Amino acid sequence: MSAAASCLLTEDQFLCSICLDVFTDPVAIPCGHNFCKTCITKHWDKNVPYQCPNCNKVFYTRPELQVNTVISEVVAQFRQSAQQKASSSSSEQQVSEPGEVPCDVCTGTKLKALKSCLVCLESYCETHLEPHLTRSGLKRHQLIDPVENLEGRMCPKHDKLLELFCRTDQTCVCMLCTVLDHKTHDVVPLEEEYEGKKAELGKTEAEIQQMIQKRRLKIEEIKHSVELSKEDADRETADGVQVFTALKESVERSQAKFIDTIKEKQRKTEKQAEGFIKELEQEISELKKRSTEVEQLSQSEDHLHLLQSCTSLNAAPPTKDWTEVSVRPPSYEGTVVRAVNQLEETLSKQMKKLFEAELKRVQQSAVDLTLDPDTAQPDLILSSDGKQVNCGNVKKNLPDNPERFDYCVNVLAKQSFSSGRFYYEVQVKGKTKWDLGVARESINRKGKITANPQDGYWMICLRNEKKYKACAGPPVRLSLKSRPEKVGVFVDYEEGLVSFYDVDAAALIYSFTGCCFTEKLYPYFSPCLKDAGKNSAPLIISPVNHTE
Repeated sequence: MSAAASCLLTEDQFLCSICLDVFTDPVAIPCGHNFCKTCITKHWDKNVPYQCPNCNKVFYTRPELQVNTVISEVVAQFRQSAQQKASSSSSEQQVSEPGEVPCDVCTGTKLKALKSCLVCLESYCETHLEPHLTRSGLKRHQLIDPVENLEGRMCPKHDKLLELFCRTDQTCVCMLCTVLDHKTHDVVPLEEEYEGKKAELGKTEAEIQQMIQKRRLKIEEIKHSVELSKEDADRETADGVQVFTALKESVERSQAKFIDTIKEKQRKTEKQAEGFIKELEQEISELKKRSTEVEQLSQSEDHLHLLQSCTSLNAAPPTKDWTEVSVRPPSYEGTVVRAVNQLEETLSKQMKKLFEAELKRVQQSAVDLTLDPDTAQPDLILSSDGKQVNCGNVKKNLPDNPERFDYCVNVLAKQSFSSGRFYYEVQVKGKTKWDLGVARESINRKGKITANPQDGYWMICLRNEKKYKACAGPPVRLSLKSRPEKVGVFVDYEEGLVSFYDVDAAALIYSFTGCCFTEKLYPYFSPCLKDAGKNSAPLIISPVNHTE
């Protein structure tokens, strides 16, 4: 048969109905149907009696098989034509790159596979996929996007396709598995489990996207915080540079004034000395003149002239009594001290302005507090609004709950803080003793208490009307210019800062810095004992009136 004649035949006429591929060593059996020699031989090795796979005609004796040379030649020509066609179209198809699934049928250059067949367990490029798209027998095969290791889709135990899912063991199984190892298990088709898992993955993906969005928003929030921080830093730097420039200029002016004062005193001393020296040199000149006249007269031979002139020359020329005259160096005692005192006054005024500005800033973090009666020591009396506390004369019979102080006359606020900044003000007017500050949640509340940062207290106190101290380790004595009547307490949790202010004087009393807070912080108050009535005034949580 010529090549032209073979081109008139369709592809289906060259395919073995057993292997569904182009004939290899085609043989014709007595009924007239053709098969690959190997395919029909294996088929008859397994099946007796001998039947035609196509028409089911039975042969009682096994037919002898001879290769059909005519069909072989036509198949060879067809293969050549198909290869040329594949070769011409391969230039238009993509060559398989590393990481991509190659076509299993291509010889030589492997083209990129478009689909994988779960029945044939092979992957096909566009050309070799065509039979699966056109032939009725192959159309029933399940095609999926190209994947590698198709053998992994077969059950390793039964060599059957993994097409079911065991929910009990959470694994893919074949049909034989369901009647053997997974007989009583909950088994569903892969498609059903796929849809369920796909829905779960969709939900997971939505949750992940939501998490991503939250983190993107957090990034924007952090960036915004950094921008605000930079703005605050730039503003604070500018204000600080302005303040230090003013202070530097003030120091330079004070220094120049001090030097001018010293120089002026020295100039006056030098001028006085110059006057005395000039006057003395004038008298010396007069005395030298008289000395010359006396010397000349003493050498005269004229008796009459000497005697007549001697009377007038014996008397010394008029001069000043220099016995008590002296030049005393000026006193510089106190000059430096006075200059520094003046500078200190200037600095104090500047510092007051700074503290006023700082107090105004921290007051922006004001919080509303009320005292917690469940923590109050039984001697304490709290006002009905929870804003005032003082010490009574009679210990009340209260339940000794774990939160309550049982010995020291202390009380905490109901509110606690574990992040950020907060500020409150307490009136201490009229008191001779008091304690104020913050305490961590885990402090000891029973028996005598040691109040210092190591034990969870950051506080300042007043004793005997004028002895102020910060309860650090060891305690720090505080020298205050005036007695505070209202104390402001400011805490920056992340910064580890606790600062106390004299609100009326707009002055910093003391700061605990570098603190490490890891628990909730509670505002802490102690009005102390009445001290025979001298200390009966209450501590009052005051509303914050922002300084102007």
